[in-house]
Parts: sequence; C-alpha cells; structure tokens
Amino acid sequence: MAKVLMKGNEAIGEAAIRAGCVHFFGYPITPQSEVPEYLAKRLPEVGGKFVQAESEVAASNMIYGAAGVGVRVLTTSSSPGISLMSEALSYIAACELPVVVVNVMRSGPGLGGILPAQSDYLHATKGTAHGDFKMIVLAPASVQEAVNLVILAFELAEKYLNPVMVIGDGMIGQMMEPVEFPVEGVGKPLDPGNWALTGCKGRGKRIINSLYLDPEICYRHNLKLTAKYEEIRKAEQRFDTYNTDGPYDLLVTAFGMTSRIARTAIDELAQEGQRVALFRPITLNPFPYEALRAAASKAKRVLDLEMNMGQMLQDVRMALGPDAAIDFFGTAGGVVPSPDQCREKMLESISKTGSRPKAKGARRNP
Repeated sequence: MAKVLMKGNEAIGEAAIRAGCVHFFGYPITPQSEVPEYLAKRLPEVGGKFVQAESEVAASNMIYGAAGVGVRVLTTSSSPGISLMSEALSYIAACELPVVVVNVMRSGPGLGGILPAQSDYLHATKGTAHGDFKMIVLAPASVQEAVNLVILAFELAEKYLNPVMVIGDGMIGQMMEPVEFPVEGVGKPLDPGNWALTGCKGRGKRIINSLYLDPEICYRHNLKLTAKYEEIRKAEQRFDTYNTDGPYDLLVTAFGMTSRIARTAIDELAQEGQRVALFRPITLNPFPYEALRAAASKAKRVLDLEMNMGQMLQDVRMALGPDAAIDFFGTAGGVVPSPDQCREKMLESISKTGSRPKAKGARRNP
C-alpha cells in the first residue's frame, strides 16, 4: 500500500470511512475542525451523510439516534465540546450502542486555549459522565496509529456494544505524517443483530431505553454492564514498551505524543550510557496495570511524563503501590515539553537511584 502525506485530522476522517463509517454528526472546534471539514467534502463522494449539528449536545444525541437504528457512526470534538457530549454518552453506554468519539485535546480548564494538551485523561477514563459506566479509551502516538486505532475503535464498539473514545492532543490532529490506509471498504456492513431499532414489525421489537425506575431492574442492568466491563478489562489491554530488556535504572511512563518526546530523550541518554526504558499505555481504559507492574519491577525508579498536572499519574501509582519511587514532570496550558527538558528530568530521577548520571551540561550528539 502506498503512503500518503496527510494532516492528522484528515487522516482520522479518512480512517473512519475506510472502517465503513459513512455517517458523521459533529460541530467545529479547534484543534479538530479539519475532521468535519474533510468529511463534509469526502462523505458525499462515498454515499455518506454529513450533518453539522447546531451544537455538540445536538451532535451527541444524533449519534445516539443513528447508532440506535443500526448504522456505523462517528463524532469528533475537542475538550469543552466533549464535556457537552457527556450526558448523551452516558445514555449511549446504558443503552449499549456502538459509537466512536474522537477527542483532539486542547488545553484547559475552562475554555483554556487551542494548543495541545493531555488535559482530558481523567474525563475520558474516570469521569466522563454520570452513572456507573465505562468507555474503552485509545491513545495514539502518531498519525498512523491514529488511523489504526480509529479503525479498531469501530471494531471494539460493535464487539462490545459500547462507546469507544480515541484521544490525542492537538499535535496529533495538526501535524502531517505519511500514513497507509487499508483498501476502500475494509469495514464490513454493520450487522445490527437484535439490538437495533427496526420498527414495530422488526426483529425483537426492541425499545431503546435507559430509564429504570424499578431499583432491582436498574441494579441488574448495572450488574450486566459491569460484567461486560470486566470482559473488556481482561481481553483488550494494549501497551507498548521501549528499551525494556532490563534491568534499567529508570522506567518512564507516558502516553500519546509525550511518549515520542520521551523516546528522543531516552535515545540520547542511551548514547551516554544511561539505561532508561519506556512504558506507553495504548488503552488508557482498560489501563494495563499488570503489564506496568512487570515493567517497573526491573527499574529502580519511575518517572511519569504528561502534558497535564498528573492525571495518568493516579493510575501509575495505583499500579505500583504507595511505596513505589515515582517522580513526575508535567506541563499544561499548551506548553509542550522539549526532549532536553525530559532528558534533564530523567537525569534527576536517575540521580536519586544512586547511579552516577553524566553532568547535566552534557549535550546530545549531533
């Protein structure tokens, strides 16, 4: 397959089409606006439907309705827009409908700014909306991986009848990289089975509903959902490691684009004789706790790097326990850490292990 140079947002839109999704409902917000712009032109070319909703609230209820009648559907937004979708996402999860949501994150809180951040980790994984429900959350580290994970997101949404969110910071959406796509039409037609609305004469005559006034019925429904989430936890954990042929002095944890910055710093330190490894969760939910514990068991210390004030850090600490030696370096507000900054933080952590790092003034090789 030939590679093509594409902006991340446009590649996300094309990936959805290659996954067989020809229905999009959304609203423009920086830094993801190129997704609806691209699909507004591209979807009519493949017989699809594009609707710019009047708001993110409207868009989220449109995908609710579209999934309810058994079609493959996508919406995309950015941080505050995702917050406006929260109520509908809870309804969708309760009704067990497959939708894919992409969040190209910007800085916050509040309106924040339009520059990249990883500010929505906790919102996606722990507190998307009211009630006991969970989404599958995938975090790409490149435009190619964004393509791959968007396609995977549709597969997982339909396998588990559950909303799936793909989150990447604004750099993923705005940068251009060469990507490969599967052949056109790789997505099989969605089989609604007996879960989609088909009208009064259809299969099962189902009513899609999330209102359970009888507490026992509501309780049983929550038990059913919890059993599904446990199945997802066991089967769908994904992660990537780098330089983990141990032992090593330091294990770095990072997700998304921050992990790529970390790898540059790790490669530079390797040239100086420093042993640093990287653990990158790809599924932020379910989080790969056991795999992280195994990787950390070969390290003297852990450094968590994020473009926020320590959101994934909560999961890192949960995985490794209260006595683990964990440092943290985070940026926010649209400030992207440089490889040099990450390198210095790694050296600081290594110095706490009793190892003898090179002088902080040591420069990278040309």
